[in-house]
Amino acid sequence: MSTANIPSVGISELPNQIYKKVLKNANKHNDQVLNLMVVGESGLGKTTFINTLFQTSIKERTTHYKRETSDDLLKTVNSKTTNIEITRCVLEEKNFNLKLNLIDTPGYGDFINNNKAWLPLCDFIDEQYDHYMRQEQQPFRNTKFDLRVHAVVFFIRPTNGTMKPLDIITMKELSKKANLIPVIAKSDTLSATELVDFKTKVRNCIDEKAIRIFTPPLFEEDINANVDEDTTNNNRLAIQHAKQLIESMPFAIIGSEDQYEVNGNKVFGRQYPWGLIEVENEAHCDFRKLRSLLLRTNLLDLINSTNEVHYEEYRKARLQVNDENNANTHGINMVPAPVRKLSHNPRFKEEELALKRYFTEQVKVEEQRFRQWEQNIVNERIRLNNDLEEEQNKVKKLEDQIRMLQMKS
Repeated sequence: MSTANIPSVGISELPNQIYKKVLKNANKHNDQVLNLMVVGESGLGKTTFINTLFQTSIKERTTHYKRETSDDLLKTVNSKTTNIEITRCVLEEKNFNLKLNLIDTPGYGDFINNNKAWLPLCDFIDEQYDHYMRQEQQPFRNTKFDLRVHAVVFFIRPTNGTMKPLDIITMKELSKKANLIPVIAKSDTLSATELVDFKTKVRNCIDEKAIRIFTPPLFEEDINANVDEDTTNNNRLAIQHAKQLIESMPFAIIGSEDQYEVNGNKVFGRQYPWGLIEVENEAHCDFRKLRSLLLRTNLLDLINSTNEVHYEEYRKARLQVNDENNANTHGINMVPAPVRKLSHNPRFKEEELALKRYFTEQVKVEEQRFRQWEQNIVNERIRLNNDLEEEQNKVKKLEDQIRMLQMKS
């Protein structure tokens, strides 16, 4: 039946209603959250990247000299493990608020022994999934605190060689738990040819090691959908843009909080004797494409992917593994608390070994004290037996003397 001449009944307005409701609820409850984790060695420009990404000062930039002489670093060095630092803020743009939880990982890759430096990061992500799952089990779920990591921006040090084994293992482990987005930091330290070669090496490494990185969905079926021409063109442009983002991975970026004037406009960039590198110039680096992926075009995809893919995988695994150990109360299977893998964390491993050594030393001290006490008892028993024997001998002598006196009388 042809519907060309049938007037609209309003069904097609449902998407607009959903959009209005989502926007209204977002502004009313202020529950739109972006949890962004940045991972990489010190000195790769993570703080500068964050401040440039949101065009505001979110984190205070710290120089290498301050990092090496501060008390905080000394504590970090002594702990010999990756730390977790969370910076919270609210960003506003065109009357829309976004809660940003920035998760920094100081200490990653900064030690001589970086064995299992990725475990604190994976444990943190799992803990947030577990915390959110427990909130869903509560009778009142109107307000839930969500710190599930929506995206992990992994900073790769630019070199002419291959990636570090630590970075490869860390990327592989993180990609199983969150949306991984690899970036080549400080790409202006490489020439154009070196950058192309290094990108190719990183892509090949990602393919060989089966590292799962986040890629924007294409939705090519939307082109053939029964929609108007403008929507079809918009879908085609969106797919073309998504393919450009995929082809540009890993993103080669630079960061700068310094502004320069170019053709009458203020731009962020880095000034060199041979010229100016503009941060948001796609001919110079991929920073603009990365911002589009994180904020402009695929922010909702990152949030949905975290909720529908990574969180569901964790939830499914937890429920399957703990079926036998679940406490059945009134027919409801309650998920027990996960066993904390403290021994997997290098810092907790050292603490555990120190406690074991202390316990062993205390046991040895107590055993030695017990043996000494036992020896004292044995010695005292021997002494008492000797005294008893002497007294018995004296009594016997006295009895003999009495008998002799009786015989004489």
